[in-house]
Amino acid sequence: MIKMRELPIASVTRIIRNAGAERVSEDASQELIRLLEEEAEKIAGKAVNLAKHAKRKTVTRADIEAATK
Repeated sequence: MIKMRELPIASVTRIIRNAGAERVSEDASQELIRLLEEEAEKIAGKAVNLAKHAKRKTVTRADIEAATK
């Protein structure tokens, strides 16, 4: 299954440059996108479970914060 990326490559490249890189390869940006999206999906899944446990349909900031601890 081919999965479309959600994060724009230009934004991720900018993040790497802001961290101090002079030049950034496209492969580096794509790999960071893959890792960030993988981690974001894990956090989001935990947050959804917290909201469901609280009998809510809406995921809140507090759910995201709790999911990262």
